Amino acid sequence: MIHELIDEIALPEDITAITSEISVPNIPDITLDTTKASDKDLFSEKSRKAWDKSEEARCDFQFRLRLTHRASTYFISIWQKSVFGRTLTEIKSDDDMIPYFADNLLPVIQGILGCHLSDGTWSIVTTPMRRHKERNFASRIAERLAQLLHIPFYFDCAHCRDRQRIGAVFDANNIPRETNVIVFDDFVTTGSTIQAMKNLLLENGKNPIFICGINNKI
Repeated sequence: MIHELIDEIALPEDITAITSEISVPNIPDITLDTTKASDKDLFSEKSRKAWDKSEEARCDFQFRLRLTHRASTYFISIWQKSVFGRTLTEIKSDDDMIPYFADNLLPVIQGILGCHLSDGTWSIVTTPMRRHKERNFASRIAERLAQLLHIPFYFDCAHCRDRQRIGAVFDANNIPRETNVIVFDDFVTTGSTIQAMKNLLLENGKNPIFICGINNKI
């Protein structure tokens, strides 16, 4: 029976009958960059990449009260950076966000400081304005908070020597007369800015606390 099956199978007389039907794809030549790192010009001018706003941080404004210790400074925030939600650029360009920030921050500040707010020793400031010469997003919120809290707001409290964010150094400009100072910042990422503000205010005999809208770091 087995011999009969073998006889019925047609075997090619030459192996080339099989291999001739196999097609080999053309593989392009690959040139490898064998240049050593030391041979490259490390100081050659490179074009700056455009800011990709699709990767910009967002906030969904879900209330998440949080005490954070960053850059040797404690600060309180009420919102957190998120995957979905509005981008920071959209938030800052929307005038309706000014009262929204202030109204949500108000009960938090009142709950922390309570009756001490009315003893005449408190004021509010913001971190230095780096890009805007007039009142920016953070200072407009702080100004509204000052009205709601019935405490003075000191505009342009400090000046930044340059636009460097890490290791920034601030100079005194419009330091409050009051001993206790609420320092408001709309977004906090590395914490370097509020750390520089803490150093400045402590040097001027002030007692700062730091309140933030959005904690821009997960």
